[in-house]
Amino acid sequence: MTAASSKRLGRVLVQAGVITPEQLETALADSTERSLASVLVAEGVADESKIAQAVASHMGLAFVDLAAIDLDPRAATLLPIDLARRHSCLPIKVQDDELVVAMSDPANIFAIDDLRIVTGFEIRPVVASESDITQSLDRLANMQQDVDGMVGEVEDLTAPSSRAEAEEAADEEAPVAKIMNHIVTEAIRQGAGDIYIEPLEHELRIRYRIDGVCQEVMRSPRKLHRQLISRLKITCGMDIAERRVPQDGRFGVILDGKSVDFRVAVLPTVNGEMSVMRLLRKDAILMSLEDLGFLEQPLERIMEAITRPYGALLVTGPTGSGKSTTLYAAINKTADPRVNLITVEDPVEYRLEGLSQVQVHEKAGLSFASALRSILRQDPDVVMIGEIRDKETATIAIEAALTGHLVLSTLHTNDAPSALTRLTEMGVEPFLSASAINCVLAQRLARRLCPECKEAYVPEEEVLSRIRFPFEPGHPPTLYRAVGCRKCNNIGYKGRMGIHEVMTVTEDIERACVNHATGDEIGRLAIGQGMLTLRDDGFAKVLMGLTSIEEVMRVVV
Repeated sequence: MTAASSKRLGRVLVQAGVITPEQLETALADSTERSLASVLVAEGVADESKIAQAVASHMGLAFVDLAAIDLDPRAATLLPIDLARRHSCLPIKVQDDELVVAMSDPANIFAIDDLRIVTGFEIRPVVASESDITQSLDRLANMQQDVDGMVGEVEDLTAPSSRAEAEEAADEEAPVAKIMNHIVTEAIRQGAGDIYIEPLEHELRIRYRIDGVCQEVMRSPRKLHRQLISRLKITCGMDIAERRVPQDGRFGVILDGKSVDFRVAVLPTVNGEMSVMRLLRKDAILMSLEDLGFLEQPLERIMEAITRPYGALLVTGPTGSGKSTTLYAAINKTADPRVNLITVEDPVEYRLEGLSQVQVHEKAGLSFASALRSILRQDPDVVMIGEIRDKETATIAIEAALTGHLVLSTLHTNDAPSALTRLTEMGVEPFLSASAINCVLAQRLARRLCPECKEAYVPEEEVLSRIRFPFEPGHPPTLYRAVGCRKCNNIGYKGRMGIHEVMTVTEDIERACVNHATGDEIGRLAIGQGMLTLRDDGFAKVLMGLTSIEEVMRVVV
């Protein structure tokens, strides 16, 4: 920092009340070889964060806490580390064809000109503390060093796998092990649900799925791909030499005292093997039904269904909509030492103490149907079936529900009324399914608005009418929308909750099902009997300020 820059910064800090004129004079005398900010911090005169905030406020710029945001890896690599250190700056992301750069001295026009020339982007400066920038650059440099070192050791992609490669991939001290550990650790700490390792034509892409939305976190040279996949296969006990067929496996880690299981699937693609790792947090299955975001009326219907001694509760929705979590929450309600509870799953996602869990193994002849036949000979009180996929499984499940067992299972349909017609399409007689099913729950997962930064607003009546949002004409409600702050990584959302549609199968619905009514006809009948649709439930949570209209429209059909 030049003498002129130090004096300019000093005036800003004095004006903001961060330091006194006397403290400024003393610090300027000591700042011949160091920056003014570092002198003030070293002498305990001012806090570095307050200095950066004062600069941001004076210049009308945003202040960012680099420890609380995710850096775009593509943006971070646009600038050489040496140049970034020289100007004490760090590219954060590309937005609206501009490069957003965190700077400790955003008034340095020469630095901004250098950045514009090197990156080819117009520069949008934001303010961060000098130590935050230095620490972030150190992490970036260390990560890049690991990657570069790894790439230098990788053989040509066309070379066959060797024992040496396998041993290196298994070595805990190998650079590839450090990179994999970094990927896994960051995914857990950021609350990711899935990790994607995807080979592209010329590079390797790593993405996390956070709150149901994919976010790219890293791009690496293509040569790193083979050793990362080898490392993953060894960890999961897969065949490291087999690259032509899909493989599945799992492993577990303990981080910060919490146990996390990883369910891993490797799939051959035209660019090489891609892998998806699903994170299964054991604390997630300890949630109760009350924690899943149910409104009062749907929760009462669910509780009534699972307290019956027999019948079926079906949970429907697309992949990743939280069906398994809801089933396990229902199991927590029914679990009792006096109750014989057995599950059959493919795969067993969560391993629970005190439950008899059966893993489907199709190659060995243990299918859902064959497992169910054996389970029913064990005299269970409650049976949880991971998924009803075919006629045989559906028939056995329905018959079990009719013969004194409480059956919990999932089904793939878009809404609750369609579950009955879906079973009929599978070949189950309508009078059997209508008699056996107590309740059908359809659900989606919507992101919660960040409580720190959500913004109140009054929407236009035309917009509300177009999406059929309930409101009194002339009096539109006050709703909330996403903004973004450092606590939610500038996304505007933090965490997820369920949106539910609970249909109790009444005598009228039974009669309609037996008469081969369509899903729409059953749905109209259920709504007439008080069922809240997915849209109704979502809009109710919008009115409660829990989520936004845009998020409900994104997840609800």
